[in-house]
Amino acid sequence: MKDKQLKQKVFNIIQIGDKSNLISRAFDIFITITIVCNIVVTFMQTFDQLAWMSGFFNVMEYATVTIFCVEYLLRIWTADYLFPECNRTRARFKFIISFDGIVDLLTIIPAFFLSGFVIFRMLRVARIFHLFRLNAKYDSFNVITTVLYEKRNQIISSVFIVLILMMASSLCMYSVEHDAQPEVFCNAFSGVWWSMSTLLTVGYGDIYPITTLGRIMAICIAYLGVGVVAIPTGIISAGFVEQYQRKSNISALKDEDIKKIAEVLVDNRNAGKTVEELEESSGVTVFLVLRDDLSILPQKDTVLKVNDIIVIRDENS
Repeated sequence: MKDKQLKQKVFNIIQIGDKSNLISRAFDIFITITIVCNIVVTFMQTFDQLAWMSGFFNVMEYATVTIFCVEYLLRIWTADYLFPECNRTRARFKFIISFDGIVDLLTIIPAFFLSGFVIFRMLRVARIFHLFRLNAKYDSFNVITTVLYEKRNQIISSVFIVLILMMASSLCMYSVEHDAQPEVFCNAFSGVWWSMSTLLTVGYGDIYPITTLGRIMAICIAYLGVGVVAIPTGIISAGFVEQYQRKSNISALKDEDIKKIAEVLVDNRNAGKTVEELEESSGVTVFLVLRDDLSILPQKDTVLKVNDIIVIRDENS
């Protein structure tokens, strides 16, 4: 019994970013400081001028990695509280293959292998995602994840358009410039590199057209790139505006309105419906959708799923 209580307390501290729980809050701050220290040490190790501090850097590296290992083991130990519908073994395996589990594993792997290999040095970058996961527990970061989740179809479509234009422009530029610059535009990938830097308005200048037709094409593609890059930016910006507008609407609710608010679990009858369909058929207003770890401020076309919890107000009462 005491073991279960201890495990529950540990789970509440390391898994749930509860601002009202001072221990959990202190743990989050401690892990954040540890991650920042680890990243700073990794950054400083690249300076030859600081080679005389290599001993200190190694101590800091192993100390922070030890903390990451302990955290990782604690998360595996308490995984059955994270996935209560699974048995202990399955819950632990489910955590290990989850995004959080993979990030944790990639965080500590470089310390146990030869750091001379490029792949293991690159894996150190995964520690930055540790911060993203930590921030995701709080409302400020939830707004970002909610916007990206709700606008995912539009963002994917815009990225697909960018890729298509990139491939088309690279093949055209390769066809036009290959004969004039065979050593520069030696294959289609050279055209991809050029089109990427042009469409995304980076313009490295290492590859550029010299023929008249190639330069005319470059001018058109450069103008096109300004508009293309603005598409996903505009989609995400519009999503933020919608989110904060809905939050302000919720904040403006009066006391008598709050009395009409209820939480409802979405079952098979309403799963698959959009928020608009539910509001029209049931005479309610949906203010919030709670889905797993996400708090989604719904749009009219948001599709409800089984086990979603929706915060509604009955407009008929």
